[in-house]
Amino acid sequence: MISNSAERWGWVSISLHWLTAALIICLAVVGLIMSELPTSAFKMQVFALHKSFGITMLILTLLRLTWRFLAGTPNDISSSRLQTLAAKIVHGTMYGILIAMPLSGWLYNSASGFPLRWFGIINLPKLFTGFNPSIKEFALNTHENLFYALATLLLVHAGAALYHHYRLGDNTLKRMLGKI
Repeated sequence: MISNSAERWGWVSISLHWLTAALIICLAVVGLIMSELPTSAFKMQVFALHKSFGITMLILTLLRLTWRFLAGTPNDISSSRLQTLAAKIVHGTMYGILIAMPLSGWLYNSASGFPLRWFGIINLPKLFTGFNPSIKEFALNTHENLFYALATLLLVHAGAALYHHYRLGDNTLKRMLGKI
């Protein structure tokens, strides 16, 4: 089933979900270690790839939101209004961060005065013209704080999925694994 139904997620949503998860993990690992690399051509390549994959995350998130709007979502499983509200808040916040985080990285890059090329193919416009240390610092702090907020929300998200699976015994996790 490609599209979502009232009972389960379709393969497009499942694929986009797990692709996003894998990309977040890769971006996080590289983001945490890249500043510790010695200054070299390799370090510049790692930074360039981190930026390109960050822009890819922005595109992927916009694609996910578009698909979610077009394909809809399965019905809520939880009978608790509080759990349903919490899930909506966490999902909405994660989507917001997945948009804001690449934009803050793009702003940081722009305020640093560096060009941004998506995988060396497409030149992206600067969000700010010229070097600006105060905007650069603001964008970097925002980028880092959004990372920690996202990491926290992802732990809550994964924990809730496991709670639903093992404690409540419902199909929340199975629906995103493609099994019911």
